[in-house]
Amino acid sequence: MKIPLSWIREYVTIPAKLTAEQVAQAFVKVGFEVESIDQQGQDLKGPLVVGKVLTIEELSGHQKAIRFVGVDVGEKKIRYVICGARNFKVNDLVVVALPGAVLPGEFKISARQTYDKLSDGMICSAKEIGISDEHAGIIVLPEGKVGEDAVALLDVKDVIFDISVNPDRGYAMSVRGLARELAASLQLKYKDPADSKLGKKFGKDKNPKAISVKIEDKSGADLIYIRTLDQVNVKKSTPLWMQRRIEKCGMRSISLAVDITNYVMLELGQPLHAFDAQYIMGGLRVVRAGKFTKLTTLDKVDRKLEPDHLLIADAKTPLALAGTMGGLTSEVSASTTKIALEAAHFDPMSVARNSRAHNLSSEASRRIERNTDPALAEIASARATQLLIDLADAKYVGTSTAGSPIKNRKIKISLTKISRYLGYSYSLKQAKNAFELIGCKVAGGADLLTVEVPTWRADLVNFADFAEEIARINGYDQIPATLPVGKAGAGLTAMQYRKRSVAISLANQGFTEVINYPFVSQEMVDLLGFTGDRAKSFKIANPMSEEFPLLRTHLLPGLLTTAVRNIGRGSKDLAIFEIGTVFRNTTQLGKAVTPGVDKRPSEKMINDIYAGVPNQMLFVGAVVTGEKILSNWQGAGSRFSWSDAIAQAQEIIESTGNEYEVLSSELAPWHPGRCAEIRVNGKPVAHAGELHPRVIGALNLPERSCAFAVILSELPTAGISKAPAIWSYPAVVQDVALVVDAKTTAAALTAALKKGAGALLESIELFDRYDQVASNKVSLAFTLTFRASDRTLTSDEVARYRDEAVAQASKEVGAVLRGNA
Repeated sequence: MKIPLSWIREYVTIPAKLTAEQVAQAFVKVGFEVESIDQQGQDLKGPLVVGKVLTIEELSGHQKAIRFVGVDVGEKKIRYVICGARNFKVNDLVVVALPGAVLPGEFKISARQTYDKLSDGMICSAKEIGISDEHAGIIVLPEGKVGEDAVALLDVKDVIFDISVNPDRGYAMSVRGLARELAASLQLKYKDPADSKLGKKFGKDKNPKAISVKIEDKSGADLIYIRTLDQVNVKKSTPLWMQRRIEKCGMRSISLAVDITNYVMLELGQPLHAFDAQYIMGGLRVVRAGKFTKLTTLDKVDRKLEPDHLLIADAKTPLALAGTMGGLTSEVSASTTKIALEAAHFDPMSVARNSRAHNLSSEASRRIERNTDPALAEIASARATQLLIDLADAKYVGTSTAGSPIKNRKIKISLTKISRYLGYSYSLKQAKNAFELIGCKVAGGADLLTVEVPTWRADLVNFADFAEEIARINGYDQIPATLPVGKAGAGLTAMQYRKRSVAISLANQGFTEVINYPFVSQEMVDLLGFTGDRAKSFKIANPMSEEFPLLRTHLLPGLLTTAVRNIGRGSKDLAIFEIGTVFRNTTQLGKAVTPGVDKRPSEKMINDIYAGVPNQMLFVGAVVTGEKILSNWQGAGSRFSWSDAIAQAQEIIESTGNEYEVLSSELAPWHPGRCAEIRVNGKPVAHAGELHPRVIGALNLPERSCAFAVILSELPTAGISKAPAIWSYPAVVQDVALVVDAKTTAAALTAALKKGAGALLESIELFDRYDQVASNKVSLAFTLTFRASDRTLTSDEVARYRDEAVAQASKEVGAVLRGNA
């Protein structure tokens, strides 16, 4: 939120010696990030005065419309200046920079000959004097005296702070809230602009001519005020002081009635809305949309309504998206004379749903989503009513209310517990002072304090919230910096070790780890051909983007999107991986549980919490394109192939101590015949291979791009691994080539050979595959390595072991020695 220092000074007596940087640091001290400091008018020098337009001569014969303007600046003679703006007329008051003035950007003003005329100064726009970005036309003043200092009139010299307000501090989205925080930080006196007496002034008379109000949906609002005013002169100009304050806060001056509601919102933090009362039929209601299906808002957009959207409606039609934006039909216009002024304490979640559903974030919704002070509905509406009476000559008619005011909460706080929690022993005086500075009332002493929480601090709920307030008001620098002490014997879980080791291994091999958002589009799911469990996703109620409304069921959508983006930016050879959870809607979820934070939840509650969230499997996935060994002047490199992808997946599974079998698979989005399914204990835990040409073509990936995915959480935890014995006797090697049916997998044949070869088989390795043997037959050649621990094996022994292995393979899979086939 942007806030001018001059406005803060009305409520906090800030010492003149404090610099803008020191004020910013005071905000930072109590937890507010200052994003920028704009010192307006600092680089503005020289005569800048109010001028009155006396004559306008249109100059023709030029590429753009040019005016030669005569202005009275309080001198004996008329000054003439060249101006290209069209938004002013004779008798308007404007801002004139006289020769000798220096505008922001070291733009020096002097008399000069241009367009065959002598321009003796310049009529200025708001951007040219550095008070806003508006440059569509020059400044036309609603008031001022000819020859008066325009810098002082416009209050140009000021400091504007742009402060980031956290979601739990809605009260700080106002001058009132930020001034209180600054006063607390600097230990200065604070004057609250929220005058409760003013609220009572307009709350006594009940007039049947006043617009009535009802809260029909009590989940949407708990308090609302409607103040009716008649004979409102909306054509009157907004006072210059109000315009400037609104502009300094980053908003535009629109019209008197709208400006007053915005001004009060900026001042106190309570959004207001003004309805043209002549278009209200039978009173106002706070309702859900229900059967209402459409509302045209002030921005002239037709909004499609869902049944649960919160509205302000009359007896027949919807008039506003509650807390978000008003409707066009009841807009205050130049012909408006009677106004119904609305101020309400809406449910933050309902307004947030309105805002998200319509992609419509307004100044009002941003405040209500963060929770406004319920007591302000009465006070802010009264403040705006008084301003309309004072500035627009309005006549007060009456007030209608619905709902009940929220009472202040009282909470008991142990100072000893807070000191132990924060690691610093705070005195009773420090604690009381901190609570009182933020608006609380404190009773009690010694250790136990009774704190009455003000209505604007709905975020103060539990013990930790109050501990934070004591720490930030007294300064975080008081808390000594100490390293936390962990539990004795604590360490990483087996799954955390597994996750780290896999990540380190892949990184050491040249892979780059990426972290993607867990959101995907339905188009990507359809493109990759996900079916079954992989197509059962969760749709997010309030997605970050409507383009990606689903939770991912696999890592490949995010990895492929990242690969496409990097390839589009010039990457050629790419190897990226991600370790993360996926979410599959395969089981009925229990009811969501929100446990308290004051004690450890029971085992039953913990089980209920897990039952209420989706099953989240931990995956590691990777996408690889291009060369694994790069080509250079020494020769050609080698490309990453589908077999390399399978080997990577096997390596990950082997690192967990598990044995596996490899089967051919046709799972999308992999290429049929170039995809392997890897199973552990008969359960599929990984897929790897080359991506389908259809997917590669649709995403414009390089040819033969590969991918693999392993479910880390589905791999059993292996026991303690024992290192193999180191034997001193030499190994004896035997090669064997077997012909089997083309459908027989290498894994099945390998298992049969292992079984038949006996205990002295040290290793077995497939080194050749030959397809041109016979129809539907294939030759697989293996190297069998034998070794004994107590002797050197003879050739006869090894030949016998080999023959037994071949016999077992013949028995199980019908293998035949290649020479005998």
